[in-house]
Amino acid sequence: MGNDYIVDEVRRIREEQAAKHNFDIKAILADAKKRQRKSRHKVVSFVPKKKVAAW
Repeated sequence: MGNDYIVDEVRRIREEQAAKHNFDIKAILADAKKRQRKSRHKVVSFVPKKKVAAW
């Protein structure tokens, strides 16, 4: 099976982002949220579904 260039690119960018923040997940997520707020793209947030009682 050959390499997928899209997967390779995503993995490279992920590695760069992680290294930029010293592999600190909280810092990575904080930066992602900051970039998301600056973006003009609509962000969808799903409301958790209510649990239904089992009979």
